[in-house]
Amino acid sequence: MASKATTINPDEAAHFGKLAADWWNPQGSSAMLHRLNPVRLGYIRAAINAHWHGDEHAMRPLSGKRALDVGCGAGLLCEPLARLGARVTGLDAAPENIAAARSHATRQGLAIDYRTGGIETLDEGGFDLVTSMEVIEHVADPQSFVDGLARALAPDGLMILSTPNRTVLSRLALITLGEGLGQIPRGTHDWNKFLTPQELGDMLAKAGLEVTDVTGLSVSPARGFILSDNMAVNYLMRARRKG
Repeated sequence: MASKATTINPDEAAHFGKLAADWWNPQGSSAMLHRLNPVRLGYIRAAINAHWHGDEHAMRPLSGKRALDVGCGAGLLCEPLARLGARVTGLDAAPENIAAARSHATRQGLAIDYRTGGIETLDEGGFDLVTSMEVIEHVADPQSFVDGLARALAPDGLMILSTPNRTVLSRLALITLGEGLGQIPRGTHDWNKFLTPQELGDMLAKAGLEVTDVTGLSVSPARGFILSDNMAVNYLMRARRKG
């Protein structure tokens, strides 16, 4: 049987692999992700509560559930998901990232199943929660990537994605200023690969999923990154199986 085409862009994997050793440094090359993570986790926690109608004060709302984070880097999201009670699998195209993720998780006493590869290498499904944050804009084939995420999702599962929007403002904020001023490593983004909410929603629909929420991720001068109705730069999207 012919092997599935890879969704991995080798240049992108190499770019992020070079950042692996510095991933957990909140003042390093991944500083922007460290600042983003609390806001993303707040959104994820609210989505978990809404999807499974759980106790919003529970410490481990994912207890007994399986979570998959695709494009996990060195585990910045996987570790909080594990602390929320999930049995976590982290998948990333760069072996350097997976090595850094395993090392950090071991030091934290967390048992996380880290694997190197693209979504097409995953030979199992049934994940209650599937996440992929700031990844789809870096893959070789976005629709195949979304199809793979959908295959991994359990019938009653929850999917959460985040990605930059393709707007004039996102080009200014993420590339001209973000990369130009050194807040984001140069070469991280290709504006032409950014997806609008409509485009990503259409991809999810083709994969048999329906969008249940879209929320903007913006910057407040006083508070830093916040969730908002403004999707001009970045947004988070929640989906589940149709029907």
